[in-house]
Amino acid sequence: MQFHLNGFQPGDPEIADPAERVQAAGATGAVPGEVDVLIVGCGPAGLTLAAQLAQFPDIKTCIVEQKSGRLAVGQADGIACRTMEMFHAFGFSERVLKEAYWVNETTFWKPNERAPENILRSGRVQDVEDGLSEFPHVILNQARIHDGFLDVMRKSPAKLEPYYGRRLLDLEVDPAAGPADHAVTVRLERLDGADEGKVETIKARYVVGCDGARSTVRKSIGRELHGDSANHAWGVMDVLAVTDFPDIRFKSLIQSAKDGSLLIIPREGGYMVRLYVELAKLDVGERVASRNITAEDVIAKAQRILKPHTLEVKEIAWWSVYEIGQRLTDKFDDVPDAQVATRQPRIFIAGDACHTHSPKAGQGMNVSMQDAFNLGWKLAAVLRNQSAPTLLHSYSAERQAVAKELIDFDREWSGILASAAKAGGADAAKTQDYFVRHGRYTAGTATHYAPSILTGAASHQHLAKGFVIGKRFHSAPVIRLGDAKPVHLGHAAQADGRFRIYAFSGAEDPGAADSAIRRLCNFLAEARQSPLERYTPAGSDIDAVIDLRVVFQQDHRELAIQAMPALLLPRKGRYGLLDYEKMFCPDPRSGQDIFAMRGIDREAGCMIVVRPDQYVSQVLPLDDFAALAAYFDGFMLQKT
Repeated sequence: MQFHLNGFQPGDPEIADPAERVQAAGATGAVPGEVDVLIVGCGPAGLTLAAQLAQFPDIKTCIVEQKSGRLAVGQADGIACRTMEMFHAFGFSERVLKEAYWVNETTFWKPNERAPENILRSGRVQDVEDGLSEFPHVILNQARIHDGFLDVMRKSPAKLEPYYGRRLLDLEVDPAAGPADHAVTVRLERLDGADEGKVETIKARYVVGCDGARSTVRKSIGRELHGDSANHAWGVMDVLAVTDFPDIRFKSLIQSAKDGSLLIIPREGGYMVRLYVELAKLDVGERVASRNITAEDVIAKAQRILKPHTLEVKEIAWWSVYEIGQRLTDKFDDVPDAQVATRQPRIFIAGDACHTHSPKAGQGMNVSMQDAFNLGWKLAAVLRNQSAPTLLHSYSAERQAVAKELIDFDREWSGILASAAKAGGADAAKTQDYFVRHGRYTAGTATHYAPSILTGAASHQHLAKGFVIGKRFHSAPVIRLGDAKPVHLGHAAQADGRFRIYAFSGAEDPGAADSAIRRLCNFLAEARQSPLERYTPAGSDIDAVIDLRVVFQQDHRELAIQAMPALLLPRKGRYGLLDYEKMFCPDPRSGQDIFAMRGIDREAGCMIVVRPDQYVSQVLPLDDFAALAAYFDGFMLQKT
């Protein structure tokens, strides 16, 4: 898909008229007086959270933003494979795949030993290892990601729109408020038109600060960002340019002999490219603004690094200069460590409000959205009385550890990219080796949650070696039994707040009266200890809270769908219609047998419990009903 040929144009490239590509959006009138959740900030984290909560019409959500309208040109652009998996759960991965630049290979360049003032290619690697994800690593303007979430919000059951032109003044928590009270009072100043200067007050049960590195929400709860600056200045710009550099449409890492490093990121549309240019070493305590660096300075530096190749910039769509720094706050909510046992969180922070870093690893936007995906389903579970408020402590515990890993990785990777400025110059081999070894991290698939009430022990990990407890559910191809359609098993998981149980049948006939799958279905459908029985609200579909899916070992043509347990053909909706999309089989024609790909014990089978944010919670034997029940009993509230 090609666009930007005659100049950069923000918005939807499928709309012919540039004047209509960026549509005005936003709620009108005053903010509501009371809400369940107030989200401050319409960045990637805030919109991810809003899109998740918008799926529940019984949750009253409000999202406010200081800017006057939706983002037109974004700064972030890299979208990791794991983030694409999340986008599919929200329903707009196909649009991103069509519009984005796909990072298929990465090239590496170093000084020419015979002529050190010039560079030459030193290596080329596949960007993402085979089989790591069904989705690629892609590049797309942050603003278009915002558009995707805004569309999800607008089309959702809650029909959610942001309130633009609101600046957070302050917030206060009532310490005497009960769990169901609107304990947080927030004051907002309007910045829009005739209402400029007017102060609005809104009461919320929970507030989430997604308001960036200078977060007012973070400051209001006494949290601080701690860390160091690397004292390095970099320039970044999106340009339409003419060059004879042969790898201009590949992601390229270039290290020169004397002029530092250059990272090239091709952009969507086929013509635009992003340049990350190493500029200068800063003195201790010096700010980059004091250097008065211009766009021309950044271009000139890029031209020197690219020698003997030429670079002629025709248009700059966006540019900036920044300092490398890694900073992290010690906790992502408002509860002091000493009060965790006696007090529940009311205020949370996510994204840049609690962790900042350089853009070199391409993880900032991705990790921020994963913060919100982690928090969103937990807030929904508590607000819908499916879980106790103690569940909310797990957000900070899980995501602060992930952010710390990101900070450590970013510090080392940024140092490697800047190695040309150090004694001894660049080490192209080290750069390439580090990139390859840490590919799973940059793909977003390395997150591994520690054991907790949500993440079980690895006692039965041998039953499914490829579904690692605490890591994201690694999808694989299957054939749907009901209609023989090839699908990805993980794509059954939508961003709807439900848990999934994926049961993998053993070697026996699953339709037999005493098969392990039938016994599991009988337990889930009939036993008093069944989590479906205990936690599905009266009058709801049987899969409204926990969604059971089964994968058989037999070819789909060998099985009679009518012989399967009734729970796998559940009656749903007002007419009691049958759901034919609960059963799957391996895909032998593609040579991708999910049992072999994910190390499933063929003789015994197993069940995989997966959280609403797509992370594996448990691997259990098919007959371990007690452990399955105990897992959900650990954090869920019985239906009333």
